[in-house]
Amino acid sequence: MIGIFRNVCLWVDDRLHVSKLFAATAGHHVPKSSGSWFYVLGSATLLCFMIQLVTGTLLAFVYVPSASQSYETLMYLSYEQPLGWFLRGLHYWGSNFMVGIMFLHMTQVFLFGAYKYPREITWISGCILMLLTLGLAFTGQVMRFDEDAYWGTGIGAAIAGRVPFLGAQLVQLMLGGPIINSDTLSRFFTLHVFILPGSVLALISLHLRMVLTKGINEYPKPGHIVRRETYDQEYAAIIKKEGVPFFPKAISKDLVAASIVIFSILFCAAVFGPKMPNGPADPTQIVTVPRPDFYFLWIFAVAALLPVYTETFLLLAGGPVIILILFALPFVNNTGEKSWRRRPVAVITVILIYVVLGILTYLGNASPWSPEMGAWTSATTEKSRVIGRSPLELQGLVLLQNKQCRNCHAIDGVGGHRGPDLMNIGTRLTESQLIRQIIQGGGNMPAYGNKLLPYEVEALTAYLVSLRPEGQPPARDSSVPAVPPKEQSHTSLPPKPHGES
Repeated sequence: MIGIFRNVCLWVDDRLHVSKLFAATAGHHVPKSSGSWFYVLGSATLLCFMIQLVTGTLLAFVYVPSASQSYETLMYLSYEQPLGWFLRGLHYWGSNFMVGIMFLHMTQVFLFGAYKYPREITWISGCILMLLTLGLAFTGQVMRFDEDAYWGTGIGAAIAGRVPFLGAQLVQLMLGGPIINSDTLSRFFTLHVFILPGSVLALISLHLRMVLTKGINEYPKPGHIVRRETYDQEYAAIIKKEGVPFFPKAISKDLVAASIVIFSILFCAAVFGPKMPNGPADPTQIVTVPRPDFYFLWIFAVAALLPVYTETFLLLAGGPVIILILFALPFVNNTGEKSWRRRPVAVITVILIYVVLGILTYLGNASPWSPEMGAWTSATTEKSRVIGRSPLELQGLVLLQNKQCRNCHAIDGVGGHRGPDLMNIGTRLTESQLIRQIIQGGGNMPAYGNKLLPYEVEALTAYLVSLRPEGQPPARDSSVPAVPPKEQSHTSLPPKPHGES
């Protein structure tokens, strides 16, 4: 039996070249110094991604990507499906661990100079993997389709809408229409389940290919300078002198780290559970404290703290500049010292980045959602804004108050300050423009087309049009030529016969 089994294995190996594949991958030689605890972060990130694939696939058997059913789906998983809450917890905490370990891995690669010659493509592929991981985290938050997801998607659309020339097209592509609805959720579901994981798998293949061809960075020693002319020969000498096969010699610490990560995710899922949905998505329900997940809290804080006049520029330019710096790093600082002990600028940079991100994350978690959340209950409307209004306009005033529009909008300085003051709004926007803004949203304002009935939109618009100085006509469409009242009255009467007074 042993002989038969051996012959079968040899037959399979002769056709699939399993032994050669193993020797070229898991069995490839690495520097003995790379068998360090600092080098387990990359494999731990990959492990978290595999956990996400497995748990995400299981969740997809139950989850329904529909605006009307997604929230109920999560409630069913959390309270009715046996161990559904635990499965959701594994997926949620696996995402948190993946993002956290990935940032630590990128930090370690930067401090150890592993981005330098000849591993430039390895670093760039790692940066793209980091961006894809953040994309998975953001789209995963949208899958909950609760208040956090709704407002987060709205903020993302508002930022995309500020892109010059292409803003409207990007918002249309992102939302699948003018409002956040089932089309939006379907697009994010496709991104989260198909496009982004497929892209991550492709980049992981390239990343591992570069690790195998250019080798794992040796543990940096102070004074060991990287030179393009000699580094390849020096690395080959290191492998020849002290190289060990990754499996089984150098993998031991990775296996221990993998066990710790798996146990930690299981523990957090069992003890803390998943992040429960923060109420169903409803743009008219603003009595809430929506927050992004922890890895985006710093962006939330930056957006809240930025002066209005710098907000658009920094939100649009900040991200591309950071990405450009990361991509340019291995070409600008390609050789020289690797050891962090002799690179004080690199160490200070990392410390400053983590301190700033930590402070912004704290502020993002502690800051209020709106400057004056009590505006809708405590703010009163002046008599001049009530007296003389028609029944339809008064109904619009009631809607303005009950739908909590004043959480974000003030009237003559009284109310919230996230949106523009509605004082004299009737002289700035026409009736059709107001209807379009209410239904479709725009800027930082969410779309209310699927939350307000047609008669409510009509009443609300009628009141907004009435908010203008006494005696001043409402705003009109400048593309339509104005007709003077006298001229209009003369043209409407038939000509008098000659001789009549």
